[in-house]
Amino acid sequence: MTNETKITVTFIRHGESTDNLKSVWAGWKDAPLSNHGMNQARAMGQAFSNTHLTAIYASPLKRAFATAEALRDAQPKPLAINESPLLREQHFGIAEGKAWVLRMELGKTVEEYWANGEYPVLHKRHQRFPEGESRDELAERADEAIRQIVLPEIWQAARSGAQGVHLALVSHGLCISELVPALVKKGQNGMPAESYEGLMNTAWTRVAVSVKGTTEGEPLQFADDAAPALEVRVTDVNRHEHIDSIKRQKGGIGSAAHDPNQQDIRAFFGGGGMKKPVEAQEHSESNAGDEVGLSQE
Repeated sequence: MTNETKITVTFIRHGESTDNLKSVWAGWKDAPLSNHGMNQARAMGQAFSNTHLTAIYASPLKRAFATAEALRDAQPKPLAINESPLLREQHFGIAEGKAWVLRMELGKTVEEYWANGEYPVLHKRHQRFPEGESRDELAERADEAIRQIVLPEIWQAARSGAQGVHLALVSHGLCISELVPALVKKGQNGMPAESYEGLMNTAWTRVAVSVKGTTEGEPLQFADDAAPALEVRVTDVNRHEHIDSIKRQKGGIGSAAHDPNQQDIRAFFGGGGMKKPVEAQEHSESNAGDEVGLSQE
């Protein structure tokens, strides 16, 4: 494994959005980052500033794309962001933006709740809201994302003998919880050993992929239908040290939507527009759960 072609894939959850501060179903509803979320994203970007990324892929939803921009802006060399709708969060259909109900009353059906404009948490993977996606359908989309985004990068690296290939996929909590197992299943060992739910905002999870039968730095030619086997290992889960000491701005500023056109307050009062590192302060108040924070069977 030491001398084989290796590819690193890092999955990054978006920063705190304005909808993360509410108890609402937030899938495709396109809420922006809060100011606190933007600070998280910048801190994450700084944490990756010495990590050479070869490609960044991102969900087109504002909260994820803005997080990807913070990641890109901290890279030492210019890098494009590749948008993919396959990386969007689970779609909650008619429940989007509506408050979620944690516990259902005994004897009351989900249809009765929906008729009253209430949307209880669905506990089965096959269940979905009208016009939305189930977790099973999200898993299918995640598998498609791995096949369309990650595998072509792996095969290209093997065929070209490229070294140091490192992909970053900026997505959403529930989507990442399906993307990681989808990639793990492409390996020789198949099934993932754990759940990847409950990610902190801007937390990252990393997967190391080795292409069997290759030698690092040497090209390998193979037909599309005869691709080499992969060894896939999850090396890091929910890493969030970069935000552990970020303090939310007081007076409601931290929870407000981030305005990219607004001048930095510190730079304004300091008399200049120079970039400054995010200052580490007290423990972050990030939402540690996914959109609802509950596992499904």
